Amino acid sequence: MVTEAAEGVKGSILGHDLERNNLNMQHIERSQLFTDPIYRFQYVANFLDFGDDDVDAIKGAAELIKPLVPTVVNAVYAKLHKYDITWAVMAKRHEGFVPKDKVIENTSDLSEDAEQIKFRKDMLSRYFAKLLENPYDERMIKYLEYVARIHTDTPGKKSKINVDLIHINVLLGYVETVLIGGIKSLNLDRDTEYKAIAAFGKLLWIQMDFFIKFYCPEGSEYREPVVVENAVVRQEQGFFSRIWSLFF
Repeated sequence: MVTEAAEGVKGSILGHDLERNNLNMQHIERSQLFTDPIYRFQYVANFLDFGDDDVDAIKGAAELIKPLVPTVVNAVYAKLHKYDITWAVMAKRHEGFVPKDKVIENTSDLSEDAEQIKFRKDMLSRYFAKLLENPYDERMIKYLEYVARIHTDTPGKKSKINVDLIHINVLLGYVETVLIGGIKSLNLDRDTEYKAIAAFGKLLWIQMDFFIKFYCPEGSEYREPVVVENAVVRQEQGFFSRIWSLFF
């Protein structure tokens, strides 16, 4: 395990001693990057120097940032509503969403106050709450991976959402910009402000890496086939090809 990657990350995700090669470089097992989300997190966190100071900066600013969350969430959905291609994604059922009536599938009928949008806003608010409050342990790391997985065409998903990577990329960039503006509005001392902005920037890059894991073909040779009912599903070259094994 790449334990040095997480020496500063609070929680119970530390593993074995760090391996080094004969040149005293950290050894990274390529196959494990694509099969073990904790190992992947530890490597990316290590590369970004995401550690104790960053976790402390996030926790230290949490109580001040929490009141800004509704503003950030509303800004995100207002931005998504500006483009038909991103708003079209909103016209599909989200993982875990059970509508009182039915899902609105016509974007022209879908307002920012619609039931399914309120559900998504609530999910985004909970996401920010977890970033601010949760320990960065194994459970949290798997949650970050789950957030990425449910936005992609992953076998076993209950929702119909499959968001193109370009939209995920620009959205996280926009979220970072809004967060920076929010943090700067708090009038923190310069050092505290810098540490908070840097910590959230690193964290969003870590989240983005989990998205990339599900979108890109790298490492597909290491992934095990996923069995979904009567189908064997194998992830290859950035999409899921289905080999149907029907039982007659």
